[in-house]
Amino acid sequence: MESSCCIWIRRVKMATTTTSIVFRPTTSSSISPLFAPLRSYKSTLSLFSHIFYPRRSISITATLPLQSSSSPFSQTVHHQCSSSSAEDGGINSKDSQKIILKGMRYKEFENWVTSQGYRPAQALMLWKLLYGNNSKSIWAHSFEELEGLNKDLTKMISKHAKLKALQVKDIITASDGTRKILFTLDDGLIIETVIIPNGDKGRNTVCVSSQVGCAMNCQFCFTGRMGLRRNLTAEEIVEQAVFARRLFTSTVGPISNVVFMGMGEPLQNIENVMKAADIMVDEQGLHFSPNKVTISTSGLVPQIKRFLRHSKCALAVSLNATTDEVRNWIMPINRKYNLSLLLDTLREELQFKHKYKVLFEYVMLAGVNDSIDDAKRIIDLVKGIPCKINLITFNPHSGSHFQPTADEKMVEFRNILAEGGLTVFMRPSRGDDQMAACGQLGNPADLQAPLLKVPPKFQPSLEPSV
Repeated sequence: MESSCCIWIRRVKMATTTTSIVFRPTTSSSISPLFAPLRSYKSTLSLFSHIFYPRRSISITATLPLQSSSSPFSQTVHHQCSSSSAEDGGINSKDSQKIILKGMRYKEFENWVTSQGYRPAQALMLWKLLYGNNSKSIWAHSFEELEGLNKDLTKMISKHAKLKALQVKDIITASDGTRKILFTLDDGLIIETVIIPNGDKGRNTVCVSSQVGCAMNCQFCFTGRMGLRRNLTAEEIVEQAVFARRLFTSTVGPISNVVFMGMGEPLQNIENVMKAADIMVDEQGLHFSPNKVTISTSGLVPQIKRFLRHSKCALAVSLNATTDEVRNWIMPINRKYNLSLLLDTLREELQFKHKYKVLFEYVMLAGVNDSIDDAKRIIDLVKGIPCKINLITFNPHSGSHFQPTADEKMVEFRNILAEGGLTVFMRPSRGDDQMAACGQLGNPADLQAPLLKVPPKFQPSLEPSV
């Protein structure tokens, strides 16, 4: 948005703990909000310092329009579920006061069931019906599916609890078999979850969202154009994995991996993310292996410390640049937690994790972070950090002024890293023809977070597409 025509207003209710981020639309129709950069970093920094680094616990919302049903996504829908179908996770507004069972770790779940006068064994039976841990798992979404459960317990649950937190809006299938599920939340907001089949290698993955939108404003990410609307609850996160198994196990095979790489910055919602991860890895339930549940972050250092000290799940860090100059631009979080602080924190924390490797994700942007010097700097930057490097093809989207690195240059980049002794992979795009690939999720609609000013040295290479 052109900074002279559009401002971001921060409204704080001093008597409450709720803060709203309000986007004011531009009054000019002659300038596209997708391509106009900010005049300077300073106005954006004041906003991000409030979003990224609150001094107390607050909830952050944005008054933005809901995703329209006329979204271009709906034009490519291969399968739709009505709100009355058995698979849709339909939500009844009359049930809004009921407890949602999938928002509790097992001990909390057991305590709630026993507090209603039932035995721990009955709690375990109900838990297995909701999450399953064998080939006959049904991942129950209706009271009729609670087979074998005590009738009085079923009646109590129907009165006081809900089995579902999400409603399926659309399921979109890409040409490579990747599926994108659009879920409607209780408040009408939309999130997206991606199923990535990889049957030949026996590794099918569900990519879950942790927030509606994202406050990080990474310049290469479509979700970042939305701003942050709200955090997802633990049950809304867990339910994405439950739906993935329920809907697709019979067609793509067992879903064994979870990556928190959908919409949002997971560690900005660390309480709900860690709770959801605990539920996912419970041996009596979904039983994902902790090393196959990967939490991604753009680099929130205090949360990284907490995560590494208290979680057994895997960590992925979005690196994406080898200098602070570039990372400050494409990942504004770097202005608070720069490369040195981020990498030194990982180096220090990982010395206490036995056989643990962090995954560095590196989205390759032509002419920005893909030089031979960048490759050599990565080798130096990650010294002393047990790690793997994942090179990711940039997936274009509306409003972006970046271009993907050519395949042959990615191979050359990879070879330099490998020769430097690093374990490195190249991740191909999956689902990019249906906006289901890395960095393509969400629907910013008409009101969008601002693009940041391009450093002068990179303007020539980006000029054709700006």
